[in-house]
Amino acid sequence: MLSTAKRVVNRIIGNPEQTVTTITTETYLKGIVKDPRHGAVKYLISLFPIFGWITRYNLGWLTGDLIAGLTVGMVLVPQGMSYAILASLPAQYGLYSSFVGVLVYCFFATSKDVSIGPVAVMSQTVAQIIIAVDAQYPGKWAGPLIATTLAFVCGFIVLGIGLLRIGWIVEFIPVPAVSGYMTGSAINIVAGQVPALMGITGLNTRAATYEVIINTLKGLPGTKLDAAWGLTGLFSLYAIRIICDHLSKRYPRRARIFFFISVARNAFVVIVLTLASWLYCRHRKTASGKYPIAILETVPAGFQNVGAPVIDSELVKALGPQIPVATIILLLEHIAIARSFGRVNGYKINPNQELIAIGVTNTLGTIFHAYPATGSFSRSALKSKSGVRTPLAGIFTAMVVIVALYGLTPAFYWIPSAGLSAVIIHAVADLVASPSQAFSYWRVSPLEFLIWLAAVLVTVFSSIENGIYTSISASFALLLVRVAHPRGYFLGKVTLTRNSTESREVFVPLRKDDVTNQYVKVDPPTPGVIVYRFEESYLYPNCAIINSVIVDHVRENMRRGIDFSTIKMADRPWNDPGPTRGNSLNAEAANNEKPALHAIVLDFSGVSQIDTTSVQALVDTRTEVQKWANRPVEFHFATILSPWIRRALVAAGFGIGTPAVELSNETASVVPHRGGRREKLLDDASSVGVEDIEAHSESLPPTSGTVPIVPVETPFFHFDLISAVRAAEAGVERPRERAETPPAKYI
Repeated sequence: MLSTAKRVVNRIIGNPEQTVTTITTETYLKGIVKDPRHGAVKYLISLFPIFGWITRYNLGWLTGDLIAGLTVGMVLVPQGMSYAILASLPAQYGLYSSFVGVLVYCFFATSKDVSIGPVAVMSQTVAQIIIAVDAQYPGKWAGPLIATTLAFVCGFIVLGIGLLRIGWIVEFIPVPAVSGYMTGSAINIVAGQVPALMGITGLNTRAATYEVIINTLKGLPGTKLDAAWGLTGLFSLYAIRIICDHLSKRYPRRARIFFFISVARNAFVVIVLTLASWLYCRHRKTASGKYPIAILETVPAGFQNVGAPVIDSELVKALGPQIPVATIILLLEHIAIARSFGRVNGYKINPNQELIAIGVTNTLGTIFHAYPATGSFSRSALKSKSGVRTPLAGIFTAMVVIVALYGLTPAFYWIPSAGLSAVIIHAVADLVASPSQAFSYWRVSPLEFLIWLAAVLVTVFSSIENGIYTSISASFALLLVRVAHPRGYFLGKVTLTRNSTESREVFVPLRKDDVTNQYVKVDPPTPGVIVYRFEESYLYPNCAIINSVIVDHVRENMRRGIDFSTIKMADRPWNDPGPTRGNSLNAEAANNEKPALHAIVLDFSGVSQIDTTSVQALVDTRTEVQKWANRPVEFHFATILSPWIRRALVAAGFGIGTPAVELSNETASVVPHRGGRREKLLDDASSVGVEDIEAHSESLPPTSGTVPIVPVETPFFHFDLISAVRAAEAGVERPRERAETPPAKYI
């Protein structure tokens, strides 16, 4: 009764009663979920990487972290205030973000080098978002509230991506795309800071970059006294760095000393400019309360209004259109920096955990009214060169920020705005891709160079937001084109020899591919055999193109099996009527000169995925070529990489049947299993014939001896391309024996 019901169900769903054994869904699920409890515990522990190394913390690590932490802190304080001004926020908000970023990140980090805090591109984006929201809802929300809400929403999104372990989505955006919008953003920021550096007022520095540059040039006659502080500060920053780099090369033994002198240049220049500002401005305050130059003025001491963030749902809705670009910047900039330093210093980061760190940092940062923070390239490079040993260095950097917040704010009053612009320009200019880097994109991939160039140009002539969207859209388009238009080659044989004693056959493209030597003679396969190599996964976007390539090649190079001279014009199909009456003899003679198609060998060594649509296209290919040849055509498959590819091909009727010639199988020895449950199962299964496709999760191995490296139940699947071609060519030599090809299956 049960067997009858099973046959009825199989008949209804179209499942054959007998088929070869393939991988099952049960095996797949068991491979994913082995021990749920252990997996859950491992997942929770992985959320706090600090537990993996804190127990081994020692004095040597402490020394390196202390030096690196204090060094980064000296740079972070002036940069944090500068970037807050860039974000159209009061200077103290840069210190809030700086403190939370370096403190929280160390508990969740998988990179010892990355420094979290305010960055130029994110700050510029925050300023544009504040302007956009304020234009839509004039005066409804203050700039700091908008920035804090943005940090909370973006942090929550990034945290969710990390917790769900889908951080792989950032892999869809290539390095040239990231470099392109970073370069364009750096140019945008530098152009916007030049007016403040020169004391030029009355310009819209948030306009398109080219407009800012033009208006700045027009406003040069209006340069004010601020330029004395701005240009002096910018010149000093570059002069100190260049001199220290030169002296480090000239006196290698003192390179460490010159390095720390160079590191302190930001703090040194800001202190000197602040002192000069105080000396000049303290007695020159006008009746209206203004000073001769623009200065930072009052910076509140300590944290103001620390507490749970106030999230306005209407503000979140207003931020909706701006959230994607802000989230993308948080993701891309941080992951790119973390990977870069991991590669340089010989360790591997966990992208998902890094996203969790960024998400927690920005979410908790709203308690301190921080605005969005992410990885900084310049400070991370400084941290790495300072000899950091663990992420714990962030705690010492946080201490420096706390000291600045509670002890140095009265001195911040006299910091000249032009000096902060000099700090921004000096830090951001390094983000511009060098000519050698841009040329390397061209050498590696001209198309990706065009994406880089498009991102730069759109950012410069439009906005950072449009530059990011352009780079991402172009990258996706290029990816889809590459998937939908795969490369593939019809192959021929080349015999390689060594010392006139050893030789082996290899298969290379029949047409010149600019990889193999153009003077090497490539022999085509035996007439009647076609060898085709896939170089991409065989999926629904590209299967139609591959189908057309193979079928067109067959029609052009193989004999048509139907003699149209015996078929009336009225009986011929409209889409393939054959030769005209006057040309039938010549066409038939040309057709007879071509070889009869016997077998098609498909090299699947480059195919890692296959789907239903592509399998159906392969079935259609078989139908079309067999219709053209008017005879069964063998399809041989070489180097199938996945059991799921094998399962899909078997389900469509490929791989099974009887080949024209039975060849001896290549065998390999197996590890013997003596006694136990294996032998009992083997004895129980000895009388079982062909198994159901979902019958067992694994096949039973023999106890000893040798077995074919590929199961004999699928004679058209081969371990390598050489054995596949030999099997196909062997059938050509005995044309009377035809392959028993199963009936075509339609998916």
